[in-house]
Amino acid sequence: MVATATPPSAPPAIGSDTAARVSLKINGLPVTVPAGTTILEAARQVQVKIPTLCKNDDLQPTAACGLCIVQVAKQPRMSRACCTPVVEGMEITTHSGELTEIRRTVLELLLSTHPNSCLTCGRNGTCELQALASDFGIRTENIKRIVTPVPPDTSNGSIIIDFTKCVKCGRCVQVCQEVQDVWALSFLDRGINTRMAPAGDITLAESPCVKCGQCSNHCPTGAIVENDETAAVWEALHNPNKHCVVQIAPAVRVAIGEAFGLPPGTNLTGKLYTALRRLGFKAVFDTNFSADLTIMEEASEFVERFVHKRGQLPLITSCCPSWTDFMEKMHYDFIDNFSTAKSPQQMLGVLAKTYYAQKLGLDPAKVYVASIMPCTAKKFELERTHEMYASGHIDVDLALTTRELARLIKQSGLDFLNLPDGEADSILGDYTGAGALFGVTGGVMEAALRTAYYFVTGHNLEQIEFESVRGLQGVKQAAITINGSTIRVAVAHGLANVENVLEEVRAARAAGREPPVHFIEVMACPGGCIGGGGQPYGVNGEVRARRAAGLYQHDRDRRLRFSHENPEVKRLYDEFLGRPLSHKAHELLHTRYTARPMYKR
Repeated sequence: MVATATPPSAPPAIGSDTAARVSLKINGLPVTVPAGTTILEAARQVQVKIPTLCKNDDLQPTAACGLCIVQVAKQPRMSRACCTPVVEGMEITTHSGELTEIRRTVLELLLSTHPNSCLTCGRNGTCELQALASDFGIRTENIKRIVTPVPPDTSNGSIIIDFTKCVKCGRCVQVCQEVQDVWALSFLDRGINTRMAPAGDITLAESPCVKCGQCSNHCPTGAIVENDETAAVWEALHNPNKHCVVQIAPAVRVAIGEAFGLPPGTNLTGKLYTALRRLGFKAVFDTNFSADLTIMEEASEFVERFVHKRGQLPLITSCCPSWTDFMEKMHYDFIDNFSTAKSPQQMLGVLAKTYYAQKLGLDPAKVYVASIMPCTAKKFELERTHEMYASGHIDVDLALTTRELARLIKQSGLDFLNLPDGEADSILGDYTGAGALFGVTGGVMEAALRTAYYFVTGHNLEQIEFESVRGLQGVKQAAITINGSTIRVAVAHGLANVENVLEEVRAARAAGREPPVHFIEVMACPGGCIGGGGQPYGVNGEVRARRAAGLYQHDRDRRLRFSHENPEVKRLYDEFLGRPLSHKAHELLHTRYTARPMYKR
C-alpha cells in the first residue's frame, strides 16, 4: 500500500524547538514560548486563565468582546490577549483590581442587552456568559436592561436561533463562513444596531444552511441551540400503543460521558444500552450494525464502478446529511457520483419497521424508531420525505442529539455512571470494529476499503489500519493497490475543505482525463461525527482527538473488524435482502438526490 497525506502548515506548538523563542514575564512568572504565540496562549503555560467570550480554539481571534484585556508594562493602552502576539521582554499583568472592574463593566454592558431568562434557556448551566457573570459576582443590574423583542427563528426544524441572546461574538458567523463555507449567517446593520442573522435577513430555512449545527456548537450562549425533542420521546415511551426502539450512533458512545464529568473518549457503550432499556425502549439497536450494512452496499457499489466500469468515478460517500444537503445545493453536478446508499440511521430505521417487525410479528405502524445521533442534521434527514418512507411509514420517527440524550438520562433519575453494562438486541445490534469507525473522519473510507479489498481479492487485508486517512488534517489522501490496480482516495472534513478536492475532479473531467481520485469521503463537521453539531459543548482539536482515539480503540477491541464478517449482516442478507445491491436492497437501503441549486454553477 502506498499512502500520502500532507498536513496543512501550522504554527509550531508551544514548546517546539523548531521556532524562534520569545522570553517574557506574565504576572511576574517567566515563560518562554515560540514567536507568534499570543498573550492568551502564553498565559496558559503558567496556568493563568484569561477570561474570554468571543475566542474559540477552532477559530481565528476577533477581539470582539474585550474581556481578555491585559496590561503591558510601558504601554499606555491595554492589549487584547487573544490577538496580541508576545514580544521579547514583555511584562504582562493579566489580573488586577482595575482589570477586574473593566471586565465586570463589559459583562454588565453585555447583560444589559441580554434577556434574563436563564432558567428556560437551552444553555442553562453550560452558558459561557452565565458562567462569567457568576465568576465576576454580578448580582445586581447596574445598567438599565434594554432587550429588543425579536421572535426566534424555528423555521428549519433542526436548530433554533434566539436573536435576543446573541452577544455579537461572531463565532457562529466565522464557523459558518470560514470553516463550513456555507455562508448562511452574517452580521447585518452597523454600530449599536449590528446583529447576527441569516444572510439577506431571510429565515434560516430559506438560507443555504445545511443544519450541521456547528454554529450551535460554537455559540457561547443560548442564541443558537438544537431543536429539543426530549418531550416527544417521553410521550412516545408512555404511549401503550407504540413499540419504541432506539439506535445509538458510533460517536455518541465516546462523547456522552463528558456531560457527566468523564474525559472525552470514554467509551460508555454498555451503560448506554442499559440506560436506554431502563428508559423504556423495547429494543436497543446499534447504528454500528447498519454502518456495517452501509459498507456492504457502498463497497459493492464502488466495486461495480471501479472494477466493472458501471457508473461514474469518483464514488462519493453519502452518510452525512449536511454534506448531501450541501451537495444538492452547491455541488449538484456531482449527483451521479454520489453513493445511493442511505445513511446508517435510515438503513436501521427501515429495517426496524420491516425485518424486525416481521420477525416479532409487529404492526410496523406501531413501531416507533428513535435515533441518538451526534448531529443536528439528522433531524433534517428525517424530513427527506420523498426517500425516507421505504417501509411504508416514516422510517425513523425522531432523532435526538447527544446533548438531548444527556438531558433525557438526567430527567429519568438514572445514576448513569454506576449502571451495569448491558448488551444490544442481537437482531440489529451486533457490529464489527469497522462499523465503529464511522464516527470519525476517514472511518467510512477505512471501513469501505477493508471490505472492497475482500470483494475484489477474496481475502482480507493483513494491514487493516489506514493511518494515512486518520488524523485531523482537513484533506487526507491515500492509495491502495488491489490486484495490480491502484485506488486513489481522498478524505475531507469541514465543508470548506471539500471544494479543492472537487475542483480537481472538475478540472480532470473538463480536460477529458481520468479522475485524480476514485473514492471520496466527506464529513461536514470538523473531525467527522465526533465533532458533530449535537455533541457536548467545548469541542476543540484536543477533544476531537481524544474522542477519535476512543473509537479507534473500540475498533481494535472488537473480535471482528471487517463489515463483511458481521454474522447478523450475513443473516440479514440470507433471510431478507438476498445480496448487496439486490432489488430489495435498492428498494429499502438506497436513495436518490435532487439538484436544489442555491447559486447557478
